[in-house]
Amino acid sequence: MSEPRVRRAEIAIEQTHVDRVYTRLAELRTQAEAMRAKGYELGHGAQREAVFEQASMLFERDMMVYHANQQLQTLDAEYEGLVFGRLDQTSGEAVYVGRLGIRDAEFDNLVTDWRAPAAAAFYQATAEEPMDVVRRRVIRCSGQTVLDVDDDVLMAEAVPDDMRIVGEGALMAALGRARGEKMRDIVATIQREQDEVIRAPWRGVTEITGGPGTGKTAVALHRAAYLLYRHRRQLGGAGVLVVGPSGVFTNYISRVLPAMGETNVELRALGEVLDGAEGTHQDPARLAAIKGSLRMRKILLRGLRDTPPDVPTEMRIVYKGQVLKLTAKELEKVRRKVHVQGGPPNRSRVRAAETLLEALADKAEEHAEDRPVDRAELITELGERIDFHRFLVVWWPVLSPAEVLRWLADEPRLARAGKGLLNRDEISALAASFADRSRGWSVADVALLDELRVLIGPPPKRRRRVQQVELDAAPTQRGSTGTGPQRPEHYDEYSHIVVDEAQDLSPMQWRMVGRRGKYASWTVVGDPVQSSWPDPAEAAQARDQAFGARTARRRYTLRTNYRNSAEIFDLAARVVAGTAAEGELPHAVRTTGLVPEVRTVEPATLDGSVRAAAKELLDAVEGTVGVICAMDRVPEIEGWLAGHTDERLKVVGSLDSKGLEYDAVVLVEPTELITESTTGRRVLYVALTRATQQLTVLASDSDWC
Repeated sequence: MSEPRVRRAEIAIEQTHVDRVYTRLAELRTQAEAMRAKGYELGHGAQREAVFEQASMLFERDMMVYHANQQLQTLDAEYEGLVFGRLDQTSGEAVYVGRLGIRDAEFDNLVTDWRAPAAAAFYQATAEEPMDVVRRRVIRCSGQTVLDVDDDVLMAEAVPDDMRIVGEGALMAALGRARGEKMRDIVATIQREQDEVIRAPWRGVTEITGGPGTGKTAVALHRAAYLLYRHRRQLGGAGVLVVGPSGVFTNYISRVLPAMGETNVELRALGEVLDGAEGTHQDPARLAAIKGSLRMRKILLRGLRDTPPDVPTEMRIVYKGQVLKLTAKELEKVRRKVHVQGGPPNRSRVRAAETLLEALADKAEEHAEDRPVDRAELITELGERIDFHRFLVVWWPVLSPAEVLRWLADEPRLARAGKGLLNRDEISALAASFADRSRGWSVADVALLDELRVLIGPPPKRRRRVQQVELDAAPTQRGSTGTGPQRPEHYDEYSHIVVDEAQDLSPMQWRMVGRRGKYASWTVVGDPVQSSWPDPAEAAQARDQAFGARTARRRYTLRTNYRNSAEIFDLAARVVAGTAAEGELPHAVRTTGLVPEVRTVEPATLDGSVRAAAKELLDAVEGTVGVICAMDRVPEIEGWLAGHTDERLKVVGSLDSKGLEYDAVVLVEPTELITESTTGRRVLYVALTRATQQLTVLASDSDWC
């Protein structure tokens, strides 16, 4: 039988099984809908029952409806491409692998969930270690239709005479498909080294390192789905948090976990970790380096302990006909005394009142001459006076993080806070940044706001709403992949935290994320070669503090670049050849024959060159085309391309391109990417490795290569 006829026959065989699976799926959906309807009926019946029976019926109703909705949500999420693999074992049994475990009405297995131990061989079996697998088949579907099959023979000597083998290269075919605006899951093409990471123990810290295109992000997300499947009782209730480098990135990965049926995981960009604040832009690299360093914690602490602007500089109060006066210097002495005792200012007003009353008693004794002063009486009487409390409220105000950070826009105040820690240029740059609120908070500012939140303490409950307004409050469930439980503000009890592009987190950002993970296990994803943070030792110190005393740490390195063609990655590797250590760069396994095109352009004609290159690549590829440039170039280039209506075309800054991938990329002025960053060529390396098929570089000089 010819190859095409064999392929058609094998597709027909798999179609029969897939049809059976979807028929059963429809039955399960009907059962879930019936359970939900019955739950609602119980609720109506409860309204007519006695009170003591009503509560029980309503609880039963709620549980039935909840479980029915959960099942329907899972069935709907896993509908597309439900069956994607088959294992033919030496026992003669065929095990189908898919996104969801499904049994027929007699409880016979129709599909094994990809996360189940029985499915592990689909990813882990090799010709050297076949794990009793004779043939591994990848089944490619669209909806309920089987489009193609592709086989790997792992035990050639055990292949029975009637077993037909079809095709080759399922992974390469998948890698060559066009990219869309959202990351796809990789459940059908997970490789052995990736599967080992996904199934690693959940406790402690799991670090995943590897170069561009090694699948680090996809592996981390699939690990989250696997852990929730295997350890839902330990992890599901407290929740999983995924932290990414940017909003562009979290939007890009937002479809992966829902596609695997996990809809209650929170996705947050670094600028969105703090409830009530959002970082909307990136600071210039050198300014971000100042804001991200650990010295900022001491600066913030000094700043909040300084005299607040516009507070009274003198206190006058009458006691038994005598005017008691505290000067500005004396009031500052009282303020310092309160702060020296420690504790957050928003929880120290009672202590401030007591210390202020003691100072007034001292003042009364100064002027008493020979008349004794009853200190207890004075403190009691003044402590009950309305004029004393009016003064106290304005002299020791309730603070908000945003308010304190804005104080530091005043250069003299910032200079006092930064004495011995900041030089004059750094003070000027920081003060100017804090003063400019035209663009809102930066991503680096959010970590400072979170640090201040902890340092100043929560406001009294009656002021909590004021605090939220001050921080431009945002939903506490920002970035949730579904309709999970509403968590309290500043929630810090996550059971598992995934941090992507971890090499770029500043020490202050590690402190911020660490507060959310004090009870959590961690999955940390990064690549030192792609780092844009200038002081990795300081970041490592803050990272270790965030992990706490967890002793279980394991590290995995992914070494195969599946994203880039070898032709594209060879160019990127040359850019960092003098920066990367031996063995740090991955190996690209796919070739296309399409060498990156480097064009020398004149600055005056750059706009036309960008438009022309973008159009050429849009015509050449089916998927997305990214135009990557320096961060401050983005608005300008968006203007140049405003006439393009093709939604496949995206303009993105160098820092926001991290973690993304496109079928083709136009890289604009690579030297600008080097000079805008404190880590130089590392950022350019990231940008060059975003393309999967074609790359065009537009440069007005040759200094970058």
